[in-house]
Amino acid sequence: MGAKEPGGGGGAWAGPAAAAGSGPVRVKREREPEGESDPEPEPAVRYGRFDPEDQRSRHCPYLDTINKSVLDFDFEKLCSISLSHINVYACLVCGKYFQGRGLKSHAYIHSVQLSHHVFLNLHTLKFYCLPDNYEIIDSSLEDITYVLKPTFTAQHISNLDKQAKLSRAYDGTTYLPGIVGLNNIKANDYANAVLQALSNVPPLRNYFLEEDNYKSIKRPPGDIMFLLVQRFGELMRKLWNPRNFKAHVSPHEMLQAVVLCSKKNFQITKQGDGVDFLSWFLNALHSALGGTKKKKKTIVTDVFQGSMRIFTKKLPHPDLPAEEKAQLLQNAEYQETMVESTFMYLTLDLPTAPLYKDEKEQLIIPQVPLFSILAKFNGATEKEYKTYKENFLKRFQLTRLPPYLIFCIKRFTKNNFFVEKNPTIVNFPITNVDLREYLSEEVQAVHTNTTYDLIANIVHDGKPSEGSYRIHVLHHIWKRREEDETNQQGA
Repeated sequence: MGAKEPGGGGGAWAGPAAAAGSGPVRVKREREPEGESDPEPEPAVRYGRFDPEDQRSRHCPYLDTINKSVLDFDFEKLCSISLSHINVYACLVCGKYFQGRGLKSHAYIHSVQLSHHVFLNLHTLKFYCLPDNYEIIDSSLEDITYVLKPTFTAQHISNLDKQAKLSRAYDGTTYLPGIVGLNNIKANDYANAVLQALSNVPPLRNYFLEEDNYKSIKRPPGDIMFLLVQRFGELMRKLWNPRNFKAHVSPHEMLQAVVLCSKKNFQITKQGDGVDFLSWFLNALHSALGGTKKKKKTIVTDVFQGSMRIFTKKLPHPDLPAEEKAQLLQNAEYQETMVESTFMYLTLDLPTAPLYKDEKEQLIIPQVPLFSILAKFNGATEKEYKTYKENFLKRFQLTRLPPYLIFCIKRFTKNNFFVEKNPTIVNFPITNVDLREYLSEEVQAVHTNTTYDLIANIVHDGKPSEGSYRIHVLHHIWKRREEDETNQQGA
């Protein structure tokens, strides 16, 4: 490397090689005849106050070779040569990952061949200079460790919604923490949109920004589902990091955990259904946090779970004679039954789309108000559900509203041949959606707050098999104008 060791001491280098003027490479000292070898240095305390190693640690000459523009800690932490996850270091000059820092390790060889000297242990967050193999201690490197592992104090979390201000990335672009892009690796926009929406739900966000909230949860040996919790927490902290080097985040590790934990039902390379992913992800997250179906609650159920009554009535076969139908309706089997059920989201059905074009040879795209399709849950509207053998009439009535409510508008219908998409436009207000009338009378008095404001809206564009998902997220930028403060909203 050509740098002379501060503090001198001939015994610190391997005898003849160092004396000959070649690069200062550490090698194992062989036993030599007495009198020819330099004496081993005494403990540093005897020579003075500072150890020579400490002086090198705090005065590394290679810090100016660090290239922050190539650093990307969003990808899986494995060696680019051995593909091992064990003892991985990031080269801070080229951004690549290598294993180990011993004499024959990939990181050591990389440092000698390309003269890249500054490395970061991705697990311990310690910096090292190779091939000299000493730890670097410098406060100027703290911003790199913060990007790798962002941390949030309770005060910082409590102020996230109070003082939203733009941050500046290393390349000069500005971004609003929490409102940053998620990279579409290939065909994972369906998952990106859902993850982005969930990251803007304040109670869920605040829970996962503080790792202490869930890191002590114990799972059975061999259980891989907790990986989902860890990766979601890491992604949440990266999305809300005010000191990012770039104004976008790659969800690579999060999506790898999704592929693994879903047993490849959801993939990066294949377009998926956003509603299916949302349903699976919320339930998997709840289970991984130690929740159960009935008794044990988690942050997921605290935020999203509501309850409803489902009234079900079995119908006679439509081809039966009227007299036989009337007789069957008297049986107990055909009487209406009621069950209490919980929900994480409400599925809204659209009216059937028109099949024929109008007189101008154009398809008319119908529009419906949100409250029209919400009538499904007013306790009176009945809808027929068909199975292979039997038909049922069902009606629904809400009994408890969650703090945050998810509506899933059912646009896709599947049959044996293809998938159809209903293009009906749903008109909805952005604020003050009041659902009091959909609650049963006895619980209306209990619910003091029944109005909702929109946080995020996920849209599917294009054909069912070829389309893509995008999301609108509501955020607030506060500006002081004269003596008052005005709230400007944008999506």
